[in-house]
Amino acid sequence: MTSIRFALNHMAAPLLAIDDFFALARSLGIDAVEIRNDLSGNAILDGTKPETIKEAAARHGVTIISINALQRFNEWNATRAAEAEELIDYAGASGAKALVLVPKNDGTGCADGERQANLRQSLIALKPMLEEAGIIGLVEPLGFEICSLRSKTEAAEAIEELGAESTFRLVHDTFHHHLAGEAATFPELAGLVHISGVSDPSVSVADMRDTHRVLVDGDDRLDNAGQVRALLQAGYTGPFSFEPFAAEVHALKDPAGALRASMEYLSARVA
Repeated sequence: MTSIRFALNHMAAPLLAIDDFFALARSLGIDAVEIRNDLSGNAILDGTKPETIKEAAARHGVTIISINALQRFNEWNATRAAEAEELIDYAGASGAKALVLVPKNDGTGCADGERQANLRQSLIALKPMLEEAGIIGLVEPLGFEICSLRSKTEAAEAIEELGAESTFRLVHDTFHHHLAGEAATFPELAGLVHISGVSDPSVSVADMRDTHRVLVDGDDRLDNAGQVRALLQAGYTGPFSFEPFAAEVHALKDPAGALRASMEYLSARVA
């Protein structure tokens, strides 16, 4: 069995400055990281120059696999185009390999026909922008019932129709995969896997939110171990990136110890 290539999303330890975050990753033997544009008081929102990020990554010996994320990417307009251009430029200058694309998640644009048309419009607009910069677009369907792109199948169909498999890949998020109730996984089109668990026994699947997303352990209700095992067996060779959103994870005094325990738990179950 192929071993798991772990990665670390800055959401795993959002209070750490970028240098400390990169150092945390290396202390765990991880050399692939995701930076974010939604952490107030931290890079990128604090105005840190992309060249500074690139230099820090080189110093710590980590590869920035993505910037997370262009929000509402499937609502294409002048504002979105400007945001996309800015983030793609930042990705290029910081050495990031990809930009995560997150759909709008407010109950709008969900109608059949409308969803697919909006998705295609955005992919067509983003394709030349990404290709010129040499950046991959990572499309991340969200499993929430109000999301305008829940289905990896719909995303895969649009990418394949456009012949854009070299520009766009899918994000398989174990949390959103469980919420969407979609069996298909598309390991051959997956460019990134986000992992997080839900251990709260009282919350229903329909009521699960980002705030419930913790590090994966023996109480996990999302079958992360099974999802990871299935993806590896199907030929996925990319990174598995920790992305917990729960406040109790962010408050941990020893994030390295907790992350190491989760890495060991998952590794033991896919060996």
